[in-house]
Amino acid sequence: MRIVLLGPPGAGKGSVALLCKTRLRLPHLSTGQIFREEMAKRSPLGRRVGAYVTGGRLVPDALVTRVMVNRLTSKPHRAFVLDGFPRTQGQAAGLDRALERLRLPLHGAVYITSPEALLVRRLSGRLVCSTCGANYHARTMRPKRPGVCDRCHGALATRKDDRIETIRRRLAIDRRTSKPLLAYYQRRKALYRVDGRGRIETVFVRARRLFHRQGWI
Repeated sequence: MRIVLLGPPGAGKGSVALLCKTRLRLPHLSTGQIFREEMAKRSPLGRRVGAYVTGGRLVPDALVTRVMVNRLTSKPHRAFVLDGFPRTQGQAAGLDRALERLRLPLHGAVYITSPEALLVRRLSGRLVCSTCGANYHARTMRPKRPGVCDRCHGALATRKDDRIETIRRRLAIDRRTSKPLLAYYQRRKALYRVDGRGRIETVFVRARRLFHRQGWI
């Protein structure tokens, strides 16, 4: 199965992707994690990404696509779940071209839907590991030890942009900017939707049912 997970901030993309990795044994490729690894290695691509990140600028589509395609082609994966990429129509088209060259076409783009009130509630309690980027929640997905990541024992913190007024602005921007990306996959008849309400376990069960119906797993 080769899919991309899409959805607004707080929809649970990263958490569903991790469950796909642990329950379905699917490689999970996260844009944020790959960027951090490339920057830590000080690779040529990592240095270019780091220049944008440290300057507080958005990484251009062409560079994002190049980093992700480089990871996909250096060790081709016959199955994967992509989380955090693509974010734009341009990135999606670049990904499709790369996968076509590898003769490993994408099976689908799975969009996790959620009402705004739920997204605000989730994001306002989110905790993020400062080391590995793993996500937790102060109410619904607590770490085993308060303030400590279960995976790498890094420190957990609340992001500055997870204030309610900021969250609402981010969601409005996401609705506007995601329309071309969703339209791209809709035109290719590759867009699928999963109800993101409820606990992450419940959302994962819905996603897994979709995977079975489509014959992906």
